Order: sequence, then structure tokens, then C-alpha cells
Amino acid sequence: MSPILYVIRHGQTDWNAERRLQGQKDIDLNAIGREQARQNGIDLGEILTFEGQPFDFVASPLRRTRETMEIMREAMERPPKDYRTDERLVEVSFGAWEGFTLKELKISEPERLAERKAGKWDFIPPGEDAESYEILSWRVGSWLTSVERPTVCVTHGGVIRTLFRLVGDIAKEEAADIPIHQDQILKVDLDMKIIGWV
Repeated sequence: MSPILYVIRHGQTDWNAERRLQGQKDIDLNAIGREQARQNGIDLGEILTFEGQPFDFVASPLRRTRETMEIMREAMERPPKDYRTDERLVEVSFGAWEGFTLKELKISEPERLAERKAGKWDFIPPGEDAESYEILSWRVGSWLTSVERPTVCVTHGGVIRTLFRLVGDIAKEEAADIPIHQDQILKVDLDMKIIGWV
């Protein structure tokens, strides 16, 4: 039997609020993000009490995901630092586009932005380390196959989009545009191939 996952996107950062492509830049939570994390922790505490089984806790190693996890665990009255990190859960890299808004890129790189719009899932931004969602899905898929017990995961919007593709078999262009909110908890049943917000 495959384990249940509860997956949470990190709380809001100032770059999220400004609609900047954040990618793998290490940006801290803002006050709204810290409150989102606290509330998600309260809600998750109730869910896990109902589940009645021990859960593993894992986060992306970036600061915004670790801070979210620690605030959540504190709200659940658990030791804040008692979790692990996994590099495979880091956000997709937007390469040279990180730090820019789409509005800014529409002025500076309209052709490349149009290319992205025409096939967002497979598009690789400029820059040596840039990734597509497809490339991201390879490392997320590797992480998924390593999950052996019920798990709480704090990660990023792009990673969660790949879960909809990998587990829910959502069409790639639909998965690339699914809105991923920072005040919701996603439940993933790997046995039933069911994925949805709780």
C-alpha cells in the first residue's frame, strides 16, 4: 500500500506579492506568508489527529519552505526543527528570468515569452541552470518513488504542478497553469491516484 501525502506550498514572500519569478532564489516569507503557514499548521494538526498514524516531515531546503515548515510544526505543538530536507523538492529554476515579472519580460523578451505561452510545460527559460516543468517532473518523480511512509511535504508551486501531472495524470498544459494557493493543503493518495485540496 502506498502512503498518503499532505503537500503544502510555502507561505507568501514579497516576490510572490510582486509576481516575480522566484524559482530557486532564496527569498524569505513576509508577514502574510508566516500567518498562512501558522494557519496551515493548525489545520494540518487537526487532519493528522484524525489520521491517527505517524507522518514523516520533509521540506525543500530553501529558506521559505523551511520557515513554513517550522511555523507549521510549532502551530501543531511539535518540535519546529524535527524534519528533514530533500534537494529534489526545490522549485523549478527560471534561470536568467529569476527576479523578473512577466510584465517586465514582455518588454525585454517578447518572443521568448510568447514561446513560453505556446508551450509552458516544455519551455526552458534562458540561462545555464534553467529548467522546464518537464525536467522538474523527473526529479519530483524520483522523490515520489522514494516515499515509503505517510508524509507531510512543504515545497513550491512548480513542484505541486508536477504532482498533478504525475499522480493525477492531468494534461501537461493544464498542469502548468493550475493555480497553487499558499493557504491550502493538498492530499495525495498514491494508491488511488487521487489528488485534491482538503
